[in-house]
Amino acid sequence: MKGKKRAREGSENAKRRHVKTSCASLGRPGSRHLKHADIEAVTLFEVVTMGRGAMQAVVDDWIEAYLTDRDSSLLDLISFFIQCSGCKGAVTAEMFHSRQDSQVMQKMVEEMDEGSGLQYKKFLAFPWILTITWPIDTDSGEYPLTMSGPYWRRFRSEFSEFVSVLVGQCQYSVIFDSYLMDTLISLLTQLSDSYIRAFRHTCTLAALKLLSSLVGVALSLSVGVENSQKLYEVEQTKSSSRRASPRLERIQRKITELQDKRVEIENMMDNIFKGVFLKRYRDVLPEIRAMCMEELGVWMRLYSSVFLTDSYLKYMGWMMHDKFPDVRLKCVLGLQGLYGDPLLLPRLDLFTSRFKDRLISMTLDKDPEVAVQAMKLLILISESCEDVLSPEDYKQLFQLVYSSQRPLAVTAGELLHSRLLSSNPLTPDLQDTTNEKDSNTLPAARLRALLSFYHESQLHQHVVYLVDSLWDCAGALLKNWALFTTLLLQDPIAQGTSLSLEEQSEVVEVMVASIRQAAEGAVLPGRNSGKKVLSAKEKRTQVDDCCKLTEFILPVLPQLLSKFSKNPQTVASLMKIPQYFHPDSPGAENTQLLSVLLTEMQAVVELHSHPELLEEAARSYFILCRAETPWHPIAGPDRDALVQRWTDRLAALLGKSLQDDLLRVEEEQTEEVLTTLKKLTAFHNGQDLSGWGLYELLCPLLSVDIKHGRLPDQVTVKVLQCVSYSVLWNLNTSGETLTSREKAVAQRRQLSVFCEKCLGCLSHAERMVKEQAFLSLCDVLTAHNYQLQIWDPASFGPLLYTPDPKLQRALLLFIQEMVFIGAEHDSHSRVSDVGKLEDLHRRRILLAAFCKLIIHGVLEMSMAAEIFKYYMKYFNDFGDILKETLSRTRQQDKIESARVLVLCLQQLFLRLKQEQDSGGSCSSGVQTFSSIKELARRFSLTFGWEQIKSRQSLAMIHRDGIEFVFQGIVQSPGTPTCRDVQENKPSVPGTRAGSRSSTTEPPYWPLGPRGRILCPSSALIH
Repeated sequence: MKGKKRAREGSENAKRRHVKTSCASLGRPGSRHLKHADIEAVTLFEVVTMGRGAMQAVVDDWIEAYLTDRDSSLLDLISFFIQCSGCKGAVTAEMFHSRQDSQVMQKMVEEMDEGSGLQYKKFLAFPWILTITWPIDTDSGEYPLTMSGPYWRRFRSEFSEFVSVLVGQCQYSVIFDSYLMDTLISLLTQLSDSYIRAFRHTCTLAALKLLSSLVGVALSLSVGVENSQKLYEVEQTKSSSRRASPRLERIQRKITELQDKRVEIENMMDNIFKGVFLKRYRDVLPEIRAMCMEELGVWMRLYSSVFLTDSYLKYMGWMMHDKFPDVRLKCVLGLQGLYGDPLLLPRLDLFTSRFKDRLISMTLDKDPEVAVQAMKLLILISESCEDVLSPEDYKQLFQLVYSSQRPLAVTAGELLHSRLLSSNPLTPDLQDTTNEKDSNTLPAARLRALLSFYHESQLHQHVVYLVDSLWDCAGALLKNWALFTTLLLQDPIAQGTSLSLEEQSEVVEVMVASIRQAAEGAVLPGRNSGKKVLSAKEKRTQVDDCCKLTEFILPVLPQLLSKFSKNPQTVASLMKIPQYFHPDSPGAENTQLLSVLLTEMQAVVELHSHPELLEEAARSYFILCRAETPWHPIAGPDRDALVQRWTDRLAALLGKSLQDDLLRVEEEQTEEVLTTLKKLTAFHNGQDLSGWGLYELLCPLLSVDIKHGRLPDQVTVKVLQCVSYSVLWNLNTSGETLTSREKAVAQRRQLSVFCEKCLGCLSHAERMVKEQAFLSLCDVLTAHNYQLQIWDPASFGPLLYTPDPKLQRALLLFIQEMVFIGAEHDSHSRVSDVGKLEDLHRRRILLAAFCKLIIHGVLEMSMAAEIFKYYMKYFNDFGDILKETLSRTRQQDKIESARVLVLCLQQLFLRLKQEQDSGGSCSSGVQTFSSIKELARRFSLTFGWEQIKSRQSLAMIHRDGIEFVFQGIVQSPGTPTCRDVQENKPSVPGTRAGSRSSTTEPPYWPLGPRGRILCPSSALIH
């Protein structure tokens, strides 16, 4: 073979001061000078990060050098791409002239020489056979496209820009010489097929960007053909006397030339597509697959005449099933560009019908961004193709407004708004139910369409999520308070409307949810929000909305309360509205309006005892009675009078019925006592009612129930709640009330008496009484411990109260009986799935309350061993609570927490051993040895990988475990110790002068790495 060899190696990166890399450059340093005098001579690799202006100058110089010596310049360009792959080696080129040489393909190898520590790759880049030699450790995952740092983060975009500039500057000269592009395409095709990730990734990117640049060249050629064709047609329309035949011939030759060039460019694109894309779109590297899909979308959008066909669209459809989200995201983004162009829609019919189901399913993608972009794509499809999505498809997509992902829910809200609220919502069924006045009002019709969707969705507990999803696109409709109140206050008989009570309740729910959204913003449990901090403009808008709704709703709310006073669910929703009033609104100081509102609120509270209504009423009174609001002078006395009336009524009922420590009441009086207790308890939960002496009034009832059990269960529960609230408020206001030691002693006595009464209620026959007593105990003890921690020791404060052992054992026994009840209870119970979930939620609350006692130091940390026993068995139900308890106790005391884990395993082992020694079969509550071993393994995983930080804890676990194993074992005189075994010494006394007896020296095991005890197995056997 004839040719020449030229070894090219050197270091060009030494001149870049801010880049610390050892990548060797393979071009000729200083071989060219830029046209601009202010730019120093640099290499192609260095110019990548110098901006487009420097790139154009360097590329112009390279083209001049190519026209002079194309082989040397081409080798510089080849070396540039190899260097951009991060190659630390040398390139050798051999030239040949015949493609038909049978020995050429035999030399195309890619192998490793372990002896020399080098790798070789020899491949054909016509007219060159290139050989790259580099160290074996090159494929370490570090190359320019994957390196970190600001410089390398810009490298990808600048590298792609360089390829674009190169093609753009060459499109009028050397790109059609059948030499440059053939060699470059051959080079990139060969390197993109390498098993070396750096070569494959970098050269695939270069090849894809090269094809994108060629698409731009083809588009410019197409424009030239169209312009020349128009000129030719203009010349043809001229008369024969004015028509110039030479000009027609020149235009025709130009058209033919441009068409030939376009065909040549399309052949180049086809070679790149078949040689690179078809092999790499299924690459094992997800970055390469995503890159292929991104560029394919660009090709189809820019050069639709060639690429926007079903033979290319199928790749986009196939890769929407890729397991990596970034690949799916690039497919969806590419399709958005296609469906956004109306001129391209006719070519997408077959693709839409084939992959519509997949697009709809992608709205449920596990990656939030993919789901959001898929929903946006479906919005484009629904706007451009009316008949593609069926009503069932829309119904499925509309339900995503209740999604926990707020970006997805907001996007689904846009679809709902565009299909149901923006278009004509007056469907025939709605027209029949809409009066003549409302039918001419578009907002009213839109609101009715929204209510119809809300009613059909059958998710009435999630109206706040629906409003939050529609707030950005339908905020004007949802903030139209006049429209809501008009629908609610109009007379159905006079106006001829057909709003039922259920529909009116739905209007109230949507209105209240809109008021909450305007006052608080997008803060919903379970829905993650992308924005957490409001800007100054958003805060100002929120305040303005609150002032407007206060000014408008304050005069209307009493009428709404009066109209719906007999419906507890509806009036409970209306009771939430005063919580969002703004004190700085213009109508806030109108005392007459406030008095009317308070009168209606009192009437509603006196009429109903629904728990939700009372809770919302108590919150509203709390907001209106705050000292900093203008409503306090009127709302405060009104609230006090209401509470005083309830207290007097309860005292009168109890005074007549409570005689000789016995409660003798009729059924009607019992119901009245229970109703009054519900109201006092609801208000006492959020407001301090200690001034009315509720503790002294209700505490005797607990003694009656404990002694005689004559109280109804619901009355006992409410009494426990109210008394516990009194104790909690007493602890909370200790800073103001405790001014002497006598008062501190009285407070501790009150706490002790309450705990004794709750202890008596723990043995009650009714479950709800026991649970309420347990929760009240946990809350009071936790609050007492918190007060002790924050109190100033220099002043009078609460005295320490420690639960006695009897109370601690009762709390632990309650948890074991009521929480860890086993799977047998679930299998034998005939409760529905909803009931089982509610029961699980109740048990989780009880366990969390007990764990807080351990975390806050009320109970000894060793009691956690009793609940850690169930870590494996109940992991699905309570695993998060137990893990958090373990983490919190470890933060407080690492050593004691580790000792608790050892104690837990020891207790399980002793119980298993006791069952085995008894001779009977193990009961279902006893864990087997394999389960104990698995529990120990799960405990070890909680220490994490950085075991140096847990060295002391692990050492203590090993030491206590070894002491537990050898507990009760008496060592015989002839038994060797661990130290004797390690030093290979005999342990029998008298064998060597001065030798120590094995019975007098304790075993010694050195501490190995990661806290492990280096103990011989023979010692453990003994």
